Amino acid sequence: MQNGKKVILYIDDEQDFRDAVRVILEANGYAMVEAPTAEAGLRVYKETHPDLVIVDLMMEEVDSGTSFVRDLQALGNTAPIYMLSSIGDRLYMNADYASLGLSGVFQKPIDPNTLLGVLRTRLN
Repeated sequence: MQNGKKVILYIDDEQDFRDAVRVILEANGYAMVEAPTAEAGLRVYKETHPDLVIVDLMMEEVDSGTSFVRDLQALGNTAPIYMLSSIGDRLYMNADYASLGLSGVFQKPIDPNTLLGVLRTRLN
């Protein structure tokens, strides 16, 4: 929590996506912290202890999103983690996302109503 608001950590190497998600989150009463890389995301995670994490599957390196999730598991993370992917539907159908340590997968670009529905369910 930050100033009475649930904190969402969003990690994506595309600034436009981070900006768009920030608008959605802040307009709906959430606080957002962000990072452009998995490495920076890990630092922000340790500093802020977010209530929920959204991480892009493919960033600076092909498996940086999944590596980030493994790093969070090693730290004992308890916050829900959602992967964001342009192949989201196929990943959802072809992988057991729970075995990856994920609470779910969002399709990129993220649908605001889907995002807000998940946040209401998971954080309230």
